[in-house]
Amino acid sequence: MARPGAACPPPARRVMVAARALLFWALVYSYCGVCACIAGLRLLWSIGRRPGETFRWVVRENPPSCLNDPSLGTHCYVRIKDSGLRFHYVAAGERGKPLMLLLHGFPEFWYSWRHQLREFKSEYRVVALDLRGYGETDAPPHKENYKLDCLIADIKDILESLGYNKCVLIGHDWGGMIAWLVAICYPEMVTKLIVVNFPHPSVFTEYILRHPSQLIKSGYYFFFQMPWFPEFMFTLNDFKVLKSLFTSQATGIGRKGCRLTAEDIEAYLYVFSQPGALTGPINHYRAIFSCLPLQHHEVIMPTLLLWGERDAFMEVEMAEITRIYVKNHFRLTILSEASHWLQQDQPDIVNKLIWTFLKEETKRKRE
Repeated sequence: MARPGAACPPPARRVMVAARALLFWALVYSYCGVCACIAGLRLLWSIGRRPGETFRWVVRENPPSCLNDPSLGTHCYVRIKDSGLRFHYVAAGERGKPLMLLLHGFPEFWYSWRHQLREFKSEYRVVALDLRGYGETDAPPHKENYKLDCLIADIKDILESLGYNKCVLIGHDWGGMIAWLVAICYPEMVTKLIVVNFPHPSVFTEYILRHPSQLIKSGYYFFFQMPWFPEFMFTLNDFKVLKSLFTSQATGIGRKGCRLTAEDIEAYLYVFSQPGALTGPINHYRAIFSCLPLQHHEVIMPTLLLWGERDAFMEVEMAEITRIYVKNHFRLTILSEASHWLQQDQPDIVNKLIWTFLKEETKRKRE
């Protein structure tokens, strides 16, 4: 028989837990306020310099032709029974081949995987998804609908709706976080895990609290906690922030990378300039602190982690630390001249590394 009160932590421990929670949320909202002040100053500076241009917002009515390029695959939709949401994805390769599921980051959509859709369709059924709230996928209105458990369940349900019980799972940035968590929660559904520029979630949550430099680089996590203002800042100067993320010297694709074409940029502007198109993506971040910090979790399938060393948002030290959480074959490749947008920046190298990993794992199993 259990000792009375055994399930309850002692008063001192409860106070410590409450104090840590209070300090955590004080940090979140304090840094949110700092980021808001900086954004406000930038807004005033822009209004002072070019008032006519600051509030210009062009809604693109027609998609650029690259979004309907038949070489990328077929546009498809699937409705999930449990959530009732309709998801959009682009699929290439024959039905019945092994599934390769691609999860994009922020602020991206299925098109960020265009190079991989063309490359891997010869041997896989390649599916590039628009995550919940992005692009043509349904966007629930409340931030509670974007908690990590909902996003993880989406991937499980989509896999089953596509008629598969397992896949090669590839994720970049925010899609990388989801890929890690799906691999942890549903290991039987992931034969091989490939993540691009995002560490194991436990590494990220521990590292950011101990390294102020990473806390600063992740400042947008805190800025995005505010209602409506982050979306508004993105629209200024006809989405100048969005364009600069991919093209500027500080955050964009490097000089040795495969730079985005004018049509590629227009594809991003078409998707995110639609009214309300930014709220769903930013709601992913608004819901994250209700799920953090995460517990330590092990990954048991073969894992490949690819990392662009010039990532302006993620410090490369986290990549090596990730190794301790993978209890299977783990391969880490860091590309010195590559940016955060790795699969678009260095597509030929990335595709070659993925092929090598997939084939060496197949060979290892046969042996």
